[in-house]
Amino acid sequence: MENENNAGEPESTGASRRAFLKQSSVLAAFALTPPAAVHAVEKGLDEKVAVAFEQQPLRVEVNGVAQQLSVEPRVTLLDLLREQLSLTGTKKGCDHGQCGACTVHVDGQRVNSCLTLALTTEGSKVTTIEGLGSVDKLHPMQEAFIKHDGFQCGYCTPGQIMSAVACINEGHANSPDEVREYMSGNICRCGAYANIVEAIMEVKSKGGRI
Repeated sequence: MENENNAGEPESTGASRRAFLKQSSVLAAFALTPPAAVHAVEKGLDEKVAVAFEQQPLRVEVNGVAQQLSVEPRVTLLDLLREQLSLTGTKKGCDHGQCGACTVHVDGQRVNSCLTLALTTEGSKVTTIEGLGSVDKLHPMQEAFIKHDGFQCGYCTPGQIMSAVACINEGHANSPDEVREYMSGNICRCGAYANIVEAIMEVKSKGGRI
């Protein structure tokens, strides 16, 4: 049986009523607060947010070129490459790490640049599709993709090629099935998967890291 207070009402009812009165008082006080005071609070919050997003120094090597940059802590490697360094070969697809279009290499390891904060690459070596080969001298994987028609619209191709190179260098290209498994993070909306596998297997057949 619930305990009763001196007024003869259950304690649980009294507690609820007291909580309601407190909340009402707070809301009433806020409503009566002068606009200038509210603006001051908002300004203080804005300043705190600005400090949180203040640009930080970043030293990173991108495609063999040393870069000294200033970036906000929330900026991803993908946005840094595309917007600050104008390296637009790396594509923004899903922006959630699900399609692989933004794949680049960081210290030789493939990463989804849309999920990688730029500041975490401090002191690292980043390679994008622009740094893999050149117009005058294509990378073997680029040549193989052209030979085997490993693309249609081409939007996912930079990420596919970067992952394909990593797939071989990681030792995960010993069979077509293994290639399919370790390339599964890269989606091709055009369905050029069979040709992509053929391109990777041809490059792998030549042996060694690439």
